[in-house]
Amino acid sequence: MTAPARTRSSADLIRAEAPVLAHNYHPLPVVVASAEGTWVEDVEGRRYLDLLAGYSALNFGHRHPVLIEAAHRQLDQLTLTSRAFHHDRLAQFAESLAELTGLDMVLPMNTGAEAVESAIKVARKWAYEVKGVAPDQATIVVAADNFHGRTTTIVSFSTDDTARSGFGPFTPGFRIVPYNDLAALEAAVDETTAAVLIEPIQGEAGVVIPDDGYLAGVRELTRRAGCLFIADEIQSGLGRTGRTLAVEHESVVPDMLLLGKALGGGIVPVSAVVARRDVLAVLRPGEHGSTFGGNPLAAAVGSAVVALLETGEFQRRAAELGVVLRDGLASLVGKGVVGFRARGLWAGVDIDPAIGTGREISERLMREGILVKDTHGSTIRLAPPLTITGEELRSALGTLEKVLTQEA
Repeated sequence: MTAPARTRSSADLIRAEAPVLAHNYHPLPVVVASAEGTWVEDVEGRRYLDLLAGYSALNFGHRHPVLIEAAHRQLDQLTLTSRAFHHDRLAQFAESLAELTGLDMVLPMNTGAEAVESAIKVARKWAYEVKGVAPDQATIVVAADNFHGRTTTIVSFSTDDTARSGFGPFTPGFRIVPYNDLAALEAAVDETTAAVLIEPIQGEAGVVIPDDGYLAGVRELTRRAGCLFIADEIQSGLGRTGRTLAVEHESVVPDMLLLGKALGGGIVPVSAVVARRDVLAVLRPGEHGSTFGGNPLAAAVGSAVVALLETGEFQRRAAELGVVLRDGLASLVGKGVVGFRARGLWAGVDIDPAIGTGREISERLMREGILVKDTHGSTIRLAPPLTITGEELRSALGTLEKVLTQEA
């Protein structure tokens, strides 16, 4: 990486943000100015190994050459039409994404939260028009400790007080059950249930992986109950867990699949609801839309992302290096790690609170040139780009061991 000339220091830039930016984030005190692959560089030229990858938005690393080339090529042609007109990139994007996921139709949006909101609307309309639920009585069952976004409807069914407090009144129509509890889920489903909406792996909660058979059980339960299964794979999907989709670990095909983050290749916001034809067919012109949804630039980059996944290379890398990650973390249990959960190149690591909070460990790792993010007290999340090398991953695990075993 060749860093451009810079005149403001990291400290100066961080201070400059405070009076002009809403304080809805508490980032680590690092100011990234350039990046390539698995590495980022701050304004002073210090390099860091990125083990967060934009919460899976950067599954293919920073500035992947294939994706950058697709974006450059499209920038020279056409960037936006709105959906008032057709454009020449949308059909290919939708066709390839439907084929990749084994579903029929695509509703392109921009952010992950938009995909979730769109799925809620579709599920409710499907419940009224197809299932025959009485008007305004449709319910959606969700799991406790979920994270599906931060819009007002979505935080209405969050169990995170930080996400909810001060933002009511909340949207009705949701039932919350414990995650990974099929009996509780079955008890919550009735004739008003439009859908069950869950994350196959709960990311924000600390990479919580359900028991074997849970996802298959959800699929069977929803089929028997005549309601939809919506899988939110915005963080878990597109290669992260060693499969294209996390539901594939149990050979499950949901009725609706929510994708985002990595679908935009770390270049543009791209999300999508991918579903059975009869489900998305409930939408008619004027009932839902987005000016930027499925725009030419997004479609070009999204198509390039799908093409990368079609080779299977990134899924294989995540599976193979996931063994390295899992074994490395297992060796740290009792050395500052009290437990962990890992699948593919994704892990939630519980740090001994006596050593430090997740934030404190993240800051210590930052000073050693490793970037991670904390969640829920003493847990840190690891989600490196799928392009990371075995050498880089082993080095990062060695640095984690050093940070956990040295004096604070």
